[in-house]
Amino acid sequence: MPEKILVVEDEPTLQETIAYNLKKQGYKVTVVGDGHAALGAARSLDPDLLLLDIMLPGLDGLEITRILRREMNVPIIMLTARDEEIDRVLGLEMGADDYLTKPFSMRELMARVKAQLRRSRLHQEELDHYAEKDTPQETLSFGKLVINSTRHEVTLGGDVVSLKPKEYELLLFFAEHRGQMLTREFILERVWGWDYVGDSRTVDVHIRWLRKKIEADPSNPERIITVRGGGYRFEG
Repeated sequence: MPEKILVVEDEPTLQETIAYNLKKQGYKVTVVGDGHAALGAARSLDPDLLLLDIMLPGLDGLEITRILRREMNVPIIMLTARDEEIDRVLGLEMGADDYLTKPFSMRELMARVKAQLRRSRLHQEELDHYAEKDTPQETLSFGKLVINSTRHEVTLGGDVVSLKPKEYELLLFFAEHRGQMLTREFILERVWGWDYVGDSRTVDVHIRWLRKKIEADPSNPERIITVRGGGYRFEG
């Protein structure tokens, strides 16, 4: 079954160009042009990936991302006509997985689409694999913080911590390298993959999210420590 991609873009020519190139790659494509329609389409279609413009009539892409992140884990690639760092950071903080600044080449867009879909498939295959096997539970414990790598589940004081797939992968990577100083570039390569085309700011954003969920005081973290001029160290 072809993978479903929802394209949210209000510029007709770009709509047609993106849809044409995606269909050539064999994807099933739905296109909408405003924010309210985007929410409805995402909820009804349950797409495998969302290409989302920031500047839209109705609701903008940042607000759409914020809402959808509470409801689903669909990979989101954000499209923006502005090259301001604040736009990119806000998009990542709201929950986007990647971003592209207009104008961009269709070749680059197709490469990023394939990369996000591949990561999403691999993650789902891992979940399905563990669901099918009666596997002994493997856990890493750091006081009240427990990572169950078999169930892909994290608990804090007995309560399940809701993590997005990439947040979980990042935390598990830290746990497996406890006490080591890890550079942003090393984390990006090992967690996001060598073919990831974003920048190391992505690491900072995801660590900020993690701290909000596992630190008693995110502004004074005791588990994930910033190493000045270096990167990060997980203390557990």
